[in-house]
Amino acid sequence: MQVELTRFRVKKGKEELVDQWMEFLNEHMNDALLTLDGEKMFVETIMRDTMGAYDYLYWYSIQADDGDSNSETERCIDRKHLEFFSKCIDRTYRPKNLRTEVVMIPQRIKKQIEEAAEEV
Repeated sequence: MQVELTRFRVKKGKEELVDQWMEFLNEHMNDALLTLDGEKMFVETIMRDTMGAYDYLYWYSIQADDGDSNSETERCIDRKHLEFFSKCIDRTYRPKNLRTEVVMIPQRIKKQIEEAAEEV
């Protein structure tokens, strides 16, 4: 099981577009959730913070070890999500993968995650 938290910097001037992006994902949540099974992604959360003059988006995820994180699918939701990503994320800033120190998942939940990974 992979548990990750990655920080991406938002391009200056794209903060309102990020608002639209997050609104789009929330409004199309059912479609977004459909893409997670194919990736063996059990949890995907996007958080936002401002530090200094920049906004940052943080992706937190729990995914099966053999999950496919390649979002290059034909689903409309994925295409739109990638379009927002390329317009909003500052590619001159290297994404920061925070180091996982402790993962606390109750055994009953971890077992369900592992069983779900085998089903997909």
